[in-house]
Amino acid sequence: MENTNQELQTILQECDTLKARLSAMRPLPVEALKKIEDALAIEYTYESNRIEGNTLTLQETELVVNEGVTISGKSMREHLEAINHAEAIDYIKDFAKKNIEISERTIKEIHALVLHGINRENAGRYRTVPVMISGSSHVPPQPYLIEKQMEDFMIKFREMKTEKLHPVLIAAYLHDEVVRIHPFIDGNGRTSRLLMNLYLLRNGYTLVNLKGSDDAKIDYYNALEASHVEKHPEAFQMLVAEAERTSLKRYLSILGEGNA
Repeated sequence: MENTNQELQTILQECDTLKARLSAMRPLPVEALKKIEDALAIEYTYESNRIEGNTLTLQETELVVNEGVTISGKSMREHLEAINHAEAIDYIKDFAKKNIEISERTIKEIHALVLHGINRENAGRYRTVPVMISGSSHVPPQPYLIEKQMEDFMIKFREMKTEKLHPVLIAAYLHDEVVRIHPFIDGNGRTSRLLMNLYLLRNGYTLVNLKGSDDAKIDYYNALEASHVEKHPEAFQMLVAEAERTSLKRYLSILGEGNA
């Protein structure tokens, strides 16, 4: 465990060094930056939806989001998931620039965008029925416990900020805890990843893009399971920290900043 903590701290320090290099390059050329960010947002939309079983390819996702193309053989839901997720990324980018406290309302607004036109009844609303997570031994709390657990979650989040915990660890906690509580009937994974990225953007970091390949998905679910069932969040913290380090390096590399 001690080695894990040391390794995690090393990665977090690397993230801060890379972030400082990126900050030193700002302000970046607006046009170039927009092209890069748009391409990365499409990749993030593709991977995040892929984790949840969406079968659109990266190129198809780009065509649906940017060109309004309908892909034959793909469901309306898959099209909406791509469009909605892209809009949700725009929402978190705008929100990150504003001086507004992240709250339960923010989470509900993200969720409402994720499920827009897919599940009108439940978009932006906490679930009223018990749920089970397929393939997991973690049982999310009963519906009557959700309000209280979400309130407690927000209190803990504010405490972490006051205690000046590393932003990447706070971002990982936001994701981890929303998935644990599973406050919505559907769309919890996408919402939690967007919330995590909102906090990272607000603190000067880059979007974390957790991959949807089979191997990456297994690592992701195993890390969440360890946190929720065994109460060991370290593997998930490490996964997020490594993904942020990769994201920062890639960003610097695209911008041509030496050997990122």
